[in-house]
Amino acid sequence: MQKYMRWSGMLVVLMLVLAACQSDGGGASEEPSSDGGEPSASADGGSGSAADCDADEFGCIELAEGDPLIIGTALVITGANESLGLDSQYGAQVANSLRPEVAGHEVEFNFQDDGCSTEGGTAAARALVSEENIAGVIGTSCSSAGIPAAEILSAEGILLVSPSNTAPSLTAPETHEPFYARTAHNDSIQGAAMAQFVCEVLGLGSAATIDDGSAYADQLAAVFASEFQSQCDGEITAEEAVTVGQTDFTGVLENIAADSPEFLYFPIFVAEGALITQQARETSGLEDTELGGADGILTPDWLAAAGGAADGVYLSGPDLAFSGDFYADEFLPAYTDVSGESEPISVFHAHAFDAYNMLADAIEEVAFTDGGTTYIPRTALRDAFMATSGFEGITGTLTCDENGDCADAKISVSEVVDGAFERIWPE
Repeated sequence: MQKYMRWSGMLVVLMLVLAACQSDGGGASEEPSSDGGEPSASADGGSGSAADCDADEFGCIELAEGDPLIIGTALVITGANESLGLDSQYGAQVANSLRPEVAGHEVEFNFQDDGCSTEGGTAAARALVSEENIAGVIGTSCSSAGIPAAEILSAEGILLVSPSNTAPSLTAPETHEPFYARTAHNDSIQGAAMAQFVCEVLGLGSAATIDDGSAYADQLAAVFASEFQSQCDGEITAEEAVTVGQTDFTGVLENIAADSPEFLYFPIFVAEGALITQQARETSGLEDTELGGADGILTPDWLAAAGGAADGVYLSGPDLAFSGDFYADEFLPAYTDVSGESEPISVFHAHAFDAYNMLADAIEEVAFTDGGTTYIPRTALRDAFMATSGFEGITGTLTCDENGDCADAKISVSEVVDGAFERIWPE
């Protein structure tokens, strides 16, 4: 983890060396590194005084000695899609269990529910804005919640780092909010990967799509359709839309079946995704159509809801073939301790773990003390996070670009075999 410090002259250097020589080795606290390796020292990384906070457009987070450092989460933690958000929440809690103190302050969470909706994201962001001295937010789960949350939090200078938002618009230069970043992949990558899999691996030449009108589903389906046409000269026979809460998809599926597509891609969420899976299996004209979804249903909850109809469905999502021993030997046991689950319940827990540690690194880089108070300049914190380069996390080596895309994006495809997800591509 990189720390960037500015020292003013050789005198300061000599003073630090002298202080180190006089130390008995017990000064700086030690915390686990992001990848579970050697501990790294926790100490002020910035320099300045309380007066410098006036120069920051959004001022400073101010923590008196003994005050907790508050990190918010805005994740879907109730309802049909709760496995998506709880999985990320558990990932952040695992990171906190290994690194409970940041910049000399114990971390406390403020958990909010993003509802996987525009309304939920708005409510969660407003609740977090009201939390005095909140240092940053991990969220949202769903892109539809992320769009309003990013706008609300950016207006207050509060950094929002999503472990699972994937809609391209969130980091597009013309629509990116300045305090928004993500450790999840961009669906411009996922859509292209799924198109490649369908035409090159499955060898199919026609496809249809269904989205639910959410930013995530609408944009991912559109990327897939565009890439399927451009990469393999594939034919898109239909691009249909449904609504959240809808239960009868007979009409939509019959419209799609009229053109007998070889593949049907529905990158939506658990409730509607399960019903479409079941009803597609029963629709005349789709008997030979392969079915596919994405990471919104890459969860045991969808498997349970779809039942036997799930077998043979292909799902795109983040590649969970993490390398190294830390994930298996340390992260997963800690995940079980935190969650009570025998295994992860969705696919973005590691992305949330990385988001927590990247946020902690950025805080420690810019935090400074003056008169016993810890100050964290908000704009400097955003700038430090966005400058992250070569961060070694569980999900890979992460480097943020100017629009907040930080992921070391790797996409894989799994097939449901005997009621379980089996990763099949890439080999």
